[in-house]
Amino acid sequence: MAKAKLEYIWLDGYKPTQSLRSKTKIVKDFSGKLEDAPMWSFDGSSTEQAEGGSSDCLLKPVAIFPDPARRNGYLVMTEVLNADGTPHESNGRATIDDEDEDFWFGFEQEYFLWNPETNLPLGFPENGYPAPQGPYYCSVGAKNAYGREIIEEHLDLCLDAGLNVEGINAEVAAGQWEFQVFAKGAEQAGDQIWVARYLLERTAEKYGVAINYHCKPLGDTDWNGSGMHANFSNSVLREAGNKETYDKICQAFSPDDIIKAHIDVYGADNHLRLTGLHETQSIDQFSYGISDRGASIRIPIATVENGWKGWLEDRRPNSAADPYKVAARIIKTVKSAS
Repeated sequence: MAKAKLEYIWLDGYKPTQSLRSKTKIVKDFSGKLEDAPMWSFDGSSTEQAEGGSSDCLLKPVAIFPDPARRNGYLVMTEVLNADGTPHESNGRATIDDEDEDFWFGFEQEYFLWNPETNLPLGFPENGYPAPQGPYYCSVGAKNAYGREIIEEHLDLCLDAGLNVEGINAEVAAGQWEFQVFAKGAEQAGDQIWVARYLLERTAEKYGVAINYHCKPLGDTDWNGSGMHANFSNSVLREAGNKETYDKICQAFSPDDIIKAHIDVYGADNHLRLTGLHETQSIDQFSYGISDRGASIRIPIATVENGWKGWLEDRRPNSAADPYKVAARIIKTVKSAS
């Protein structure tokens, strides 16, 4: 009788930034299908999601992928429910309004490979800094690219698991990298980013390296922060065929209360990153423009050249943001313009 290892992955209740949690369930003769992954539970009092006197929270499987690093293994992304089956307050996935999967999302996930002993990125000496920014972006060679063995192993695992990773690259700062994930359907995009993050954390464990998702881990310095740019479209944007539709949708993001609503879910400490420098707009301002990486929302040149049929890129979400909450907020604003 074959036994499968199902790794149930969920988000805890820590604020302002949730963390990944996981545990393994052994299932006999498992089919590999999502519908056959059973509901499970966990102790919410240990994850800031319940009181000790009534601590059971439920794990509802929402996506499943083969786990290429384990024999007979599966990665099961779950959402957290209360004991009565209602969505837990920490459950950002449940806030997404995209039942027809009309929205497509591509997330660009930046992060730092972090040395826990020095509390600095890979490539940084214990005292001082490496050479200034410039040679690290899309770099090659031991002088400029740090930790490639980790990100290459991570990429292979993601592809073998069936995640739709569309690319990777070294980023602007030393020890900083990026991967990109695309999916049709906001929930699916969020599922894949979280599972890819999980695989990254687990892969780096083997090398004694941590993953730092903070948007400005090097504090008040000139070193770049980390973002999670959100590329998005729906059928309106993909079929518009005119600039006026894009202007109307972009302008729906501009009121002060809407700016705040987005920033509230775009990741903690974003004021440290959205300063108006390093290809960002200031956190309290909104702008959009064609091919403008200093704008809040960039209209890709490919969209314009395709006759105003394509997508938009919100450059404000930071690297530690919850893609579920980011997608939910973008969808709400775009729908308000229609």
